Amino acid sequence: MQPTWIFGYGSLIFRPDYDARERRTATLRGYARRFWQASPDHRGTPEAPGLVVTLVPSTTLTPAEAALGTDTVGVASLVDVDDALMATLDHREKAGYQRLLLPLDLDDGRTVDGLVYFADAENPHFRGPLDTETIAAHVASSRGPSGDNSDYVLRLDVALRDLGVDDPHVAAIAAALRR
Repeated sequence: MQPTWIFGYGSLIFRPDYDARERRTATLRGYARRFWQASPDHRGTPEAPGLVVTLVPSTTLTPAEAALGTDTVGVASLVDVDDALMATLDHREKAGYQRLLLPLDLDDGRTVDGLVYFADAENPHFRGPLDTETIAAHVASSRGPSGDNSDYVLRLDVALRDLGVDDPHVAAIAAALRR
């Protein structure tokens, strides 16, 4: 087993499925968290995919999109990684996600390399920029094997607020769902 930092910016924040030696609030610079990835396997079905977060390079955002944030704050977990855990994570992040090793700024001042799952615009499930109301309406009507898509959004919103993270994109979608 090798200790590895794993960066959670979506459900890995509130449902990590692994034990961690250490958990820290962490910032991934230059990538924005956006609900631009379809989920045909967890929060939706192949016939009616839900929407989940991915990371979007900040350099590709329009000025209006960049105003919602250009870095992503989440949770870095130092985990003893083995083949079984990697298989579990790869299965969980299977619909268009790939693994990258990227620098994370931890809340204690350290910078570490962390394993990050991210789905880029080249994958078949990427939906790209959508406005808040479109995302909220889509999420409200989606359900998959992992539950209601709206539960994912609302749990992420609460988890971020519990960390003291202001994410206007997630907060706006959660507010629209609560209306």
